[in-house]
Amino acid sequence: MKPQISVIIPCYNEEENLKRGVLDQVEKYLRKQDYPSEVIISDDESTDASLKFLEKYIKYHSRFKLLKNKHGGKPFALRSGVYKAKGEIILLTDMDQSTPIDQLAKLLPFFKKDFEVVFGSRGTIRKNAPLIRRIMAKAFLSFRRLIILPEIVDTQCGFKAFKRTELKKIFSKMTIFKTDKQAKGWRVTAYDVELLFVAKKLGFKIKEVMVDWEDRDIALGKRRNFIKESKEMLLEVLRVKINDWRGAYG
Repeated sequence: MKPQISVIIPCYNEEENLKRGVLDQVEKYLRKQDYPSEVIISDDESTDASLKFLEKYIKYHSRFKLLKNKHGGKPFALRSGVYKAKGEIILLTDMDQSTPIDQLAKLLPFFKKDFEVVFGSRGTIRKNAPLIRRIMAKAFLSFRRLIILPEIVDTQCGFKAFKRTELKKIFSKMTIFKTDKQAKGWRVTAYDVELLFVAKKLGFKIKEVMVDWEDRDIALGKRRNFIKESKEMLLEVLRVKINDWRGAYG
């Protein structure tokens, strides 16, 4: 049976999160739903034991599929998954499940109201996040809303759903895929800004929906320099604005 919903989860060195059962949480929820679904794990050439774990997992869980990509960064891993997805609606979500999969129930009703892009929002709260991350997040939010997408509170929540055809059109316009072969550092974190900006430029009907979120990421090697990252993300916002002035999204 063709899936109605495709869930795409990027993976790069997620061994610790995988071991705590995040995929079981996803499987348990989707198994109870009345719509057919698939889960595509798009690996970004992990260097830890993530692939070994995933290869074993998919043998016993037919809903799950594994893509093995050359290292390119999260946006490229997601794009790889999108072009393999068969569902009419695609959910992009993170492996750590900081936004639990059950929050999908809050997004899906809006597709029946003719929205084409429905994305999760944490508002201005970052529950369980380090203090410096909360401070930097508020600074980024304020600056970004001055420059682009003032009507959107949270562009950065990793829980976004799209109609499949529309998402492919958005990806085809994003300059990150045209100017880079690999997304590193701040481009990985800030690609969501361009994603939503292009969706708006294309005239798609978009909806921001409050979802539950709590920092649950325990993957090793993911601790960040939030001050440096936030500064670079601000430059990425400016890049998107300049691209727009140049007609890159026309």
